[in-house]
Amino acid sequence: MSIDELLSIRVHGLRKARGHTLDALAQISGVSRSTISLIERGQTSATAAVLGKLAKALEVPLASLFEEECSGDVAQPLARAANQPRWQDPATGYVRRQLSPASYPAPLEMVEVRFPPGQSVAFDHALRSQPLHQQLWMLEGTMQLTLGDQHWELHAGDCLAMELNQTLVFSNTGKTPARYALALVNTEFFRSK
Repeated sequence: MSIDELLSIRVHGLRKARGHTLDALAQISGVSRSTISLIERGQTSATAAVLGKLAKALEVPLASLFEEECSGDVAQPLARAANQPRWQDPATGYVRRQLSPASYPAPLEMVEVRFPPGQSVAFDHALRSQPLHQQLWMLEGTMQLTLGDQHWELHAGDCLAMELNQTLVFSNTGKTPARYALALVNTEFFRSK
């Protein structure tokens, strides 16, 4: 299954599970009804900004849009590198790899991101009903992060813990790619308990 197919299944399933029509999700998220419909049919590659808006409106972490639903089989605790879903943002070219095992019930999710130089992306986390927590560990390069009115420049080896309750901007203003790992608290895990 391609990553766009997975995203289409997840967005559609989460929308239905929340009882939202396409029009309602469009109104809540600020993403047009036609764009949501194209995403759900797998006919477009959504940008990170659009996926961020949809995740916020569906009250899930962005990472959960990249998870496969449990098929009823026993969940496997190992995610082989070759089988980890990768997604590339069509707007910025950043590549996101879901490190955590698909559909394995755990309170923590791991993601690796390769962020091209000269690019920036913003995620609006303001007014979420559930706070999100994540830590970013810089592996290579340099990134600038802005959360509300706080600013950080991160270098290889630095680790930043954040509560995501405001707009978060990732920027690579350097001349080389940056690579970092994100550890996110999976709020869906706690809702299901």
